[in-house]
Amino acid sequence: MNIIPSPRKNEKPKRPAEEKAKRPTKPPPAPFFAPKNKITSTPAIPSSSPAFATPVHPLRPFQPPAPAKAAILPIILPPPTLRPLAFRTFTKKHNLTLTSSALQELATFIGRHCGSGWREEGLAEKVLEEVARGWKNRNGGVIVDGSSPELKDILKNLEGNMSGGKIISGPRATGAGSLSRQNSLLLDSTDDHSKTRLGLRPSAAASLLREDSQNSSFGASSMQLDDEVDDDNNDQDEHSAAQKDPRRWLKVINSFEQPRFTYNVSKKHFERVSVKPSLLPAPSHKTEAFRNRLAVIHQRLMRNEMFQTSSVSRSDKKLYHKLTPIANLLGRHGSTHMLLGMLVVLPTGNLAISDLTGTITLDLSHAVIIPADSAWFTPGMIVLIDGIYEEEEESVGKGLGGASGVGGVIGGKFQGLFVGQPPCEKRKVTLGTSTGDSDGMVGGGFGWIDFLGVGSERAVGVKMRRLEQRLLRHHQQQKQQQAQATSINGLESPGGGRGRMVILGELNLDQPRSLQALRKVLSLYASDLEGNTPMTFVVAGNFMNTAVMAGNKGGSIEYKEAFDGLAGALADFPGLLTTATFVFVPGDNDGWASAFGGGAAVPLPRKGVPDLFTSRVRRVFAAANQEAGLSSNSGQGGEAVWTSNPSRLSLFGPNHEIVLFRDDISARLRRASVRLKSEHSSSRGEEDGDVTMSGANLAAEEEDDSMDVDDGPSLSTKKQPAAVPEEEEVPYDIKAARKLVKTLLDQGYLAPFRQSIRPVHWDYTTPMYLYPLPTSMVLVDTTAPPFCVTYEGCHVMNPGSILVSGKKGVARWIEYDIGRVGKVRECTF
Repeated sequence: MNIIPSPRKNEKPKRPAEEKAKRPTKPPPAPFFAPKNKITSTPAIPSSSPAFATPVHPLRPFQPPAPAKAAILPIILPPPTLRPLAFRTFTKKHNLTLTSSALQELATFIGRHCGSGWREEGLAEKVLEEVARGWKNRNGGVIVDGSSPELKDILKNLEGNMSGGKIISGPRATGAGSLSRQNSLLLDSTDDHSKTRLGLRPSAAASLLREDSQNSSFGASSMQLDDEVDDDNNDQDEHSAAQKDPRRWLKVINSFEQPRFTYNVSKKHFERVSVKPSLLPAPSHKTEAFRNRLAVIHQRLMRNEMFQTSSVSRSDKKLYHKLTPIANLLGRHGSTHMLLGMLVVLPTGNLAISDLTGTITLDLSHAVIIPADSAWFTPGMIVLIDGIYEEEEESVGKGLGGASGVGGVIGGKFQGLFVGQPPCEKRKVTLGTSTGDSDGMVGGGFGWIDFLGVGSERAVGVKMRRLEQRLLRHHQQQKQQQAQATSINGLESPGGGRGRMVILGELNLDQPRSLQALRKVLSLYASDLEGNTPMTFVVAGNFMNTAVMAGNKGGSIEYKEAFDGLAGALADFPGLLTTATFVFVPGDNDGWASAFGGGAAVPLPRKGVPDLFTSRVRRVFAAANQEAGLSSNSGQGGEAVWTSNPSRLSLFGPNHEIVLFRDDISARLRRASVRLKSEHSSSRGEEDGDVTMSGANLAAEEEDDSMDVDDGPSLSTKKQPAAVPEEEEVPYDIKAARKLVKTLLDQGYLAPFRQSIRPVHWDYTTPMYLYPLPTSMVLVDTTAPPFCVTYEGCHVMNPGSILVSGKKGVARWIEYDIGRVGKVRECTF
């Protein structure tokens, strides 16, 4: 029997669910009147037993506890305490050198942000690792200076990504490692649908990965992986942006824009000059310029194995040379010494040698050049002299013999027996790159120095070499697919690849035959297939045969009309104007320097031809690019660059450095050279030359370092066996070319003369250095025969004048396959 209980008082009877659903719901109370302790969770979890009216107990969503911010008690960390750890991280691992100011900055930063746990918890090591990687990514150089803005910027960015003494990489709410996990979920999958499902297209996802890998990762553990991913993505971006055209990586470096460096003798390192240069500097800058030249050659010489002594006994019995300062000759009458110094002319007219300690008179009446007739010797050059010191009788026991002290002319004279150039140093040795593996490195060198402002060898060298191999391989395939060259006037069209440079010598625009020769040469390359034309054309002055603006009233008008004629000749080849870079190097007869120089030697470096005279040439390039639908500003079309003299071309960063220099240096060397005896005229030179001056003749003794000469039309010679005398096998033109090249590269300077013969701006001597040795050099010298010579890995080319002297209707130029060798070419017009 079922007993139905009666409803209580004030209790409403229950209604079916259908009627309850039809009944209008009562609006909830305002939030202000809601109970304070009521859980308002959305959405609510349904009851587990609705039939028994089990009350609903919604669960709170799980939230991880917020990480408590660790309190760091700053400490005072002495720099000497941090020095061993900093030395192990910066010097041993990253080949960097810390200055005392940089160590002080790091000790202050670690003591303030890492506290007492800097050693036990390993916090300082991670901070030092991040700072070292950030410094290398910014190409800061091998010396970390505390006053540099790069270091302060790195510490400032690192400070915003530290919590509790540790380095974090993501937002604090999601944890330090959440960013890398999000990237792996988003981008590690190869399915494009999964990326789209997350709200990103594949291209957008890739860009997000690049942005995250560059900016958000500060963790020491994930830095290496992020760098590898970033390098691969950047290579793909650079490859697509460059559109497989190596010309996009060609950069013309003006001498007045090139970074300036000076060698610090105490630190044995190059330092960047931060003082603003001036064309009218203080007189002390002149002394500093000569002092820096001697310091650079001296440190280069000390790196040579023939000048490095060892305390360990050797069985090879090699002779190691030792340099003697001039001031140390006093009181050592009759002893043999080797001096390194600059040839100077005393006010009395006598020849002397000078270094940083003093000056002594030279007697070169019995001196022999080692090797025989291998280089020029003029006052202003830094040379090696081996000989005997002879003290005068009246100056014995009188110290300096009436001189002004150390630094003055000491008494006596130095009897020179052997004279030679300081041996050159290969570019790979200077930069510290391996000679075998292009990606390997060896100790020493100045690989972290960015000499040209395009990136240092250690920072971007390996990456640029990979990019160069990829792009040049593409053009090598195009070169193989090119059709056979057509014959024009009995001469085959010079086929090749995109990685070529056409070097035109002196182009006198006031001679009509020069423009005819230019048109003929350009027509040969305009017939190449599309995409296979040369990368760049180098045209050198003097653009006028005489200095027309030196005292002539209408000289500037005539000068402007000459370039208008050049614009008309270039306008006939729009295909070359849209695909190549034309580089114009001025001479001594070009404006504005010729207006006051009158054609004489003007100070170097000198600026390019003013835009006032070259405006029509620029308009021709702009019209050709516009007609082809290209824009020179975006790097798609061709361009005309009026650079300085000297200047440099950089291709693929530091991989290829090409020096452009216009000067009749051969004639100047012949006029100012010192006449010395030949080696074959002295029996003592034949016997002792290879022993005494083996250090200076080191490059000439090695088979791999012998000069290779191009067998072009004017230099058709082949190397004969060594048993044949050199006078019978080598023509005079080739010997003159080798002599000129060895002199310049051994000196490592483009103007090794006195200031009165070839003046140089004191604050702009850095562009005049050939150190490190460039990969190639274009020396336009009309007083020397045309040649292509390789010495110590540097390929030197001289096209001479575009008009061949003594031959009517013949044009001459050099076609240089960048990274390989050049070839002298001729054609008739």
